[in-house]
Amino acid sequence: MQRRRITSRRSPVHGKGVFALLPVAAGERLIEYTGEVTSWRRAAARQRADDGHTFVFGLSDGHVIDGSRGGNSARFINHACAPNCEAIETGQRVFIHALVDIHPGDELFIDYGLCVDGEITDEIRADYACRCGAPGCRRSMLAAAADSGCDFSDA
Repeated sequence: MQRRRITSRRSPVHGKGVFALLPVAAGERLIEYTGEVTSWRRAAARQRADDGHTFVFGLSDGHVIDGSRGGNSARFINHACAPNCEAIETGQRVFIHALVDIHPGDELFIDYGLCVDGEITDEIRADYACRCGAPGCRRSMLAAAADSGCDFSDA
């Protein structure tokens, strides 16, 4: 019987987080981000209707994986500006891989690199504030303009 390698529980960074139970080697696949593959429009409508967090992962083909519908604990992986994991998209599937060796008790993080439409206002900055506390934290879950595929021409 294979032992569980990760678990979700309360995070000191934000809400729930995902934590290693066993050592994980750099490059190792940890978990698939699961949920219903749907359109941005449908996911946005659900977000307006549902209270609380959103668990939406954008895909390069324009669809999203809505982790609030049939999702697993991967939806609780928090953002950090210096992440220890990365999300790798394969078709309409997303897998979380370790970037570095991860020790038992370490929280798993990815860089969300979020993009938003329109002007980045103080309200939007507050909504997407980063709480990771890493050295060099950019204080935002939004993508850094130079590192993203976002179109910042209107920002």
